[in-house]
Amino acid sequence: MNVFGVDIGGSGIKGAPVELDRGRLTEERHKVLTPHPATPEAVAGCVKEVVDHFGWSGPVGVTFPGVVTGGTTRTAANVDKGWVDRDAEGMLADLLGLPVTVLNDADAAGVAEMAFGAGRGRNGTVILLTLGTGIGSAVFTGGRLVPNTELGHLELGGHEAEKRASTKAKEDEDLGWHHWAHRVEKYLAHVEMLFSPELFILGGGVSRKAEKFLPHINGIRAAIEPAQLQNNAGIVGAAMAAAERGDAAPAARVA
Repeated sequence: MNVFGVDIGGSGIKGAPVELDRGRLTEERHKVLTPHPATPEAVAGCVKEVVDHFGWSGPVGVTFPGVVTGGTTRTAANVDKGWVDRDAEGMLADLLGLPVTVLNDADAAGVAEMAFGAGRGRNGTVILLTLGTGIGSAVFTGGRLVPNTELGHLELGGHEAEKRASTKAKEDEDLGWHHWAHRVEKYLAHVEMLFSPELFILGGGVSRKAEKFLPHINGIRAAIEPAQLQNNAGIVGAAMAAAERGDAAPAARVA
């Protein structure tokens, strides 16, 4: 069974059809730049462009970089404030003329990694962190998702964590891998103190370069692994959510 997934990020909006049995894209993903300002109308137009690129007709899952409850976007840290309390699901469904499911972007990535990636077979507490424009988080215990945790907004050293340890912070401050890894380590230590996970999964586009920074992260008791689905995890998780449409948060398939 194939379902379409779209991942809205702070810098890009990308999507593709997903083969749900294997958790892989069936075609090369199509990506457009996130508009600035990232208003609901402008972003929705980009989502339509991505979906139309494939001539898709069927259910669509869409991720959003913020809290989502019942298809309504509740926060907007890295996009236009017009998203706050917006019926994103209804707006996108009307525009596309298709069934749409909207969920938090890191939750989507986490569901995909638990089913097909680094979290497969893990029943303890697992935390996925997406390092990108901000820091998204997905927390699982017993294979079940605790939705909308938004741990990137924790305060760390007087600063919002994502302002110090995201890949955007690395790029904006021109930090070397070692210096940036030290910041990520301090953030992981703080999250570990609060939740005591058995595994951290580090996702986002930077997961492709894990060998450049993971060796510099020490002193964390939990295992640390890069996301196996890398930057496609959000697309896969969005498609899974659309396929499993219901009031409950999608459960990870733990082997």
